[in-house]
Amino acid sequence: MTDPVDHALFRRAAGQFASGIVVVTTRGGHAMTVSAFTSVSLDPPLVLFCAEKIARFHDAVLAEGSWAVSILADDDEKTARWLATRGRPLDGQLDGVAHHPGPVTGAPVLDDALAVLECRTTAVHDGGDHSIVVGRVEGVAGPSDRAPRGPLVHYSGAYRRIG
Repeated sequence: MTDPVDHALFRRAAGQFASGIVVVTTRGGHAMTVSAFTSVSLDPPLVLFCAEKIARFHDAVLAEGSWAVSILADDDEKTARWLATRGRPLDGQLDGVAHHPGPVTGAPVLDDALAVLECRTTAVHDGGDHSIVVGRVEGVAGPSDRAPRGPLVHYSGAYRRIG
């Protein structure tokens, strides 16, 4: 059966939805820039992100079972671009990016993140060429009452800033 949806048109249309940019990391040091991320539930606290099945990060995060989400600020575009680069070396992915182990999962969390969520995987769902990874939030850091910087967002195929 032929897919009736033009994939290029679908990509452009979906790109009209602005999304925040996060970095998801595992204790093993794997990291990936993610734009398909959202909160799911307050009680229990759940979030989800989508990982492309062919990405090296996909198998690493599923095997690990826990992960951290660092919500990027509007001045973190360089980090976002680096961790979105396909085929980058696995060793030292976070060299040059200030980070520390999260107290709950041990996964690296970015020092300059607007906020951090540490999670344990509760479910993985098939999402076509991606997996939808749902996690229970077990640790939260930040933000202060008023964040001094805004979020980094992705809109229409490019990184953007609000304001």
